[in-house]
Amino acid sequence: MTERPLARADLRAIPAYRAGHAAPEGAYKVSSNENPFPPLPGVLAAISDAAASANRYPDFGCARLIAAVAAHVGVDTDQIAPGTGSVAVLGQLMNAFATVGDEVILPWRSFEAYPILVQLSGATQVRVPLREDSSHDLKAMATAVNEQTRVVMVCTPNNPTGNVVARSDLIAFLEDVPSNVIVAVDEAYAEFTTAQSALDLVDERNNVVVLRTFSKAFGLAGLRVGYAVGPAVVVAELRKAQLPFGVTRLAEQAAIAALASKGEMQRRVDFITAERERVMHELESVSIDVPDSEANFVWLPLAERTAEFAAACASAGAVVRSFDGEGVRVTIGEPEAANRWLAVLRDFLRL
Repeated sequence: MTERPLARADLRAIPAYRAGHAAPEGAYKVSSNENPFPPLPGVLAAISDAAASANRYPDFGCARLIAAVAAHVGVDTDQIAPGTGSVAVLGQLMNAFATVGDEVILPWRSFEAYPILVQLSGATQVRVPLREDSSHDLKAMATAVNEQTRVVMVCTPNNPTGNVVARSDLIAFLEDVPSNVIVAVDEAYAEFTTAQSALDLVDERNNVVVLRTFSKAFGLAGLRVGYAVGPAVVVAELRKAQLPFGVTRLAEQAAIAALASKGEMQRRVDFITAERERVMHELESVSIDVPDSEANFVWLPLAERTAEFAAACASAGAVVRSFDGEGVRVTIGEPEAANRWLAVLRDFLRL
């Protein structure tokens, strides 16, 4: 019998990432927190221009993108680490700072990719349950820090619950975390919240790294580009772990063009946040207790009825993201999409 090649034994314990299901024709996909609007002005032209040199490698250093992002967030260029989405930059951080014998603390439930990236680095994940209101239990997370801890994740707004971490709570938490432990603040949905960003803390502390993406508010999910903002000494290590030529020329040029259309981006964000407030009001009217979301999605804690509700939504033409036995995350986008799943929810709650 021919023996097959064996993968690392620890890979067997790593869960596969579950992407949001695609929507059939005539249905709305509200499962992946995508931006419902087409590319921002100037983006398609930038992609077309970049495509003309697709036979050439992109700039490995992403110099133009780094310069544009640094100007956008107000830091020096040596404080920006680019990557193929914020999730890839987080992977770079894990590979650079965590390995076998180390621990990484996660709020849970949070972004599904966190445990995968931690385990791929060889480190051990330490999950700290969210509080009853679905917010981070920062005191419990601080208590979990020990000599093996290398990274602590903070997700604000949290995916999939939508809660933000209050500024005062984050600062108090940082006081409790040793300066040799990185606190990675995932701000993938920062543009949809009025909460203050952690960006200014990067210059105040040597262990804070902020993760951002162009996938959500800037509408470039299909091109995969994101970045980390951190102390220069940390960013230097992240760049070492960067996949060579991972950020394509098309993605780089599109991101630069998107940054030049921040006014239109904000108008679209305002539309989405207004729609989110309408949806939250509708949820209050049907007496379902949901977290106060500040992202482009809402969380419905339906527990054992989760799968049943997700199936009913799919039948009604709105494909949602279900977390079996816990709840459903629904992207805020087209008003008609929300009307469909809200109608299902009203009927569902009467059963």
